[in-house]
Amino acid sequence: MSKKKILIHSIVFSPDGVSTAYLYNDIALRFKAAGYEAEVLTTTPHYNIVEEERLRQPLISHLGGLYYTSNFHGIKVTHIPQKKFKSSFLRMLGFLYWHFLSFAITLFKKDVSLILSPSPPLTIGIVNIMAAKLKGCKVIYNVQEIYPDFLIQQKELKSGFIIKCLSWLERMVYNNSDAVTTIDAVFYSTIVNRFKQPSKLHIIPNFVDTDLYKPIDKAQIKLDSHLFPDEPGTLKIMYAGNIGFAQDWEPLIALAKVFQKAPVSFFIIGEGAMKNALSSQISENNLTNVHLLPYQPRELMPALIAYADLHFIFMTNEMEKHGFPSKVYTIMACAKPMLISSGKHTPIVSFLDPINCAFISTEKDFSKKCESLEGFIRQVLANQNILDEMGARGFDEVTHQYSKLTVTSQYLKLADTILQSE
Repeated sequence: MSKKKILIHSIVFSPDGVSTAYLYNDIALRFKAAGYEAEVLTTTPHYNIVEEERLRQPLISHLGGLYYTSNFHGIKVTHIPQKKFKSSFLRMLGFLYWHFLSFAITLFKKDVSLILSPSPPLTIGIVNIMAAKLKGCKVIYNVQEIYPDFLIQQKELKSGFIIKCLSWLERMVYNNSDAVTTIDAVFYSTIVNRFKQPSKLHIIPNFVDTDLYKPIDKAQIKLDSHLFPDEPGTLKIMYAGNIGFAQDWEPLIALAKVFQKAPVSFFIIGEGAMKNALSSQISENNLTNVHLLPYQPRELMPALIAYADLHFIFMTNEMEKHGFPSKVYTIMACAKPMLISSGKHTPIVSFLDPINCAFISTEKDFSKKCESLEGFIRQVLANQNILDEMGARGFDEVTHQYSKLTVTSQYLKLADTILQSE
């Protein structure tokens, strides 16, 4: 009997250096280890290009660069060219090109039993459903962000006609997939009424690689001392990730002003659309206690997480209900506490509140929000043992419930169930 073949179709995959790519790298490896023949269809790296990763996984050109292939630990990966164009027109052309070529290449893939893909974009689900109908295979669609809700909340989408079209496409994807997964109970309750058969919808959380992300003794941390000085007695508060529109940077600036003469340092590490604006605010306010640093290699992340005493995630009102930062799991796996600003009943608050591994401010009023965050930092300055206790609670939760093995096994079980129902 031949192996069951799974095609993972994702807009990002190794050697792209973003969280969804790392997530699906591990999912692909888990299916391969379980006896599936795994293949991946993705783009060329364009979200977060890490040169070391590209050198480890070289791309081979085919048909004059029409598409590329690479090898990821024995898994064949097909890459369709994609770039971050500044021009909206060129971005649209690139997006259409990716969809068209993805559909064509999928049709030429032999003996595919199952197609698994994450959102965004929503349209990836349409491509897979059409290909699956022609090939007679099954489809699992993974909701990482809810569209079109996400675009409406960001105020990027105002046309009633386009909203209706996207809402129709969303329901078509949900109801024509063989199964849909989403990452938490808040997302589940938001979209379950959009299904004709609610039993198709399953909760499978994201996960963390507990082999990579784990507690490190501060004496063993090896980082560039010029960027990350020792500073004994200083409370180090960090954000490492995308510096974009999903994060609320105003409270950070306000807190940095308050603690400018206190033993508190803020570290912001990464790249993104808001980095230049944030850099300008830091310079304008002469915030010498804020260190804005470039993206650091993934293998350094456990040491970076260990270097900081507290990790902050401040969500914007527009984004807080439609995303769940995967860095939450990695911070917990390293036994570190968090400082959170987000509204009530949002995915991050619903997840963290029962665990008691983070200080959470759900205040909407800006002054009250900053006051509550400031109050906790002052409490920590008086007694840092609070942080150790919070970090230990997060570590215990994530290692038991959200490890790579635990969660990828849920994907395997769902795939096996769907394929056995044929």
